[in-house]
Amino acid sequence: MTVECDRVAGVNLAQGVCDTEAPHPVVARAIDAIHQGYNIYTRLDGVAPLREAIARKLERDNGLTVDPEAEVLVTSGATGGFYAAALALLDPGDEVILFEPFYGYHLNTLLALRIRPVAVALAEGDWALDLDRLRAAITPKTRAVVINTPSNPCGKVFSQAEIEAIAAIAEEHDLFVFTDEIYEYFVFDGKKHVSPASLPGMAERTISISGLSKTFSITGWRIGYLTAHPRWLGSIAYFHDLTYVCAPSPFQYGAAAGLMELPVEFYTALAVEYQDKRDAMCSALAEAGLTPSVPAGAYYVLADASPLPGATAKEKARSLLRERGVAAVAGTAFFGGGRGEDILRFCFAKRDDDLRRACDLLTGTVSFRS
Repeated sequence: MTVECDRVAGVNLAQGVCDTEAPHPVVARAIDAIHQGYNIYTRLDGVAPLREAIARKLERDNGLTVDPEAEVLVTSGATGGFYAAALALLDPGDEVILFEPFYGYHLNTLLALRIRPVAVALAEGDWALDLDRLRAAITPKTRAVVINTPSNPCGKVFSQAEIEAIAAIAEEHDLFVFTDEIYEYFVFDGKKHVSPASLPGMAERTISISGLSKTFSITGWRIGYLTAHPRWLGSIAYFHDLTYVCAPSPFQYGAAAGLMELPVEFYTALAVEYQDKRDAMCSALAEAGLTPSVPAGAYYVLADASPLPGATAKEKARSLLRERGVAAVAGTAFFGGGRGEDILRFCFAKRDDDLRRACDLLTGTVSFRS
């Protein structure tokens, strides 16, 4: 959809590129690092300033106390962290539970490693977790549960009670919990992000994965990180090194500067800024007849695409791009079993002018000429 959108000069709300401005300290320090010669391989677990900054951030914001020398790994994006962790801790034939709608990289990473993803559907609309459905999905081959909170694509923020319930099931069945928390600062309407590893007894079995791509608008830099018990981190770091060698060195220094220099208010302002973007996006979708499922977090909206022409979600997405000049992702990318054909996903992590143009195109305030 990104390629097709570029071809017709539309507004790309498909790919989650987050093209807002990167913070000055992040960019300036990366440039300085290049000039200072930090252009070679780093240690396999990342540069010390970044690991130490991550540890301080985790203690401040996530209630996690970790050793930056033994429990923090800088990764090639959050997706690289998930891939390395799955490669290190899971075997072909293992089963891993994903909550549906799921993030495609989680699903396809598992498939690429010949691990069987098992989808547990959340209740459509409010995306509530059905614990009976989760328990029914567990078999003797189940090895892990993946929690993406806040979630791509539906924006679900798992509540404290839901995470406690998942934690209890993980302990009961001796499961790993892989978390993807990269949207942790994008939470709305007073919701609170909870890191599963902060719960009593969960630190040893939880692989907490996040990154700076979304927070600092540096998706192309590939700066992610994970924290895990030392029992697991060595193997994960080995497989990350084998696959990626390391995340880009100068960008690591830039990310460290952001974590060290930006005030706490920067992160709280993100939630305010993106809630405004969400509200504008949802209002435009509703006015266009594409009823949105209003997200509690992250920066995506799933919307009802049934009014659009086309027999499938892909056809509906093409139709919307052709007629309105706005690119979205087919809902089938996030559901199994043929579900999602009447759903499209829209990303609202856009500069204000681009988001305003997209909203105007959706509502017909301005016309699109390809």
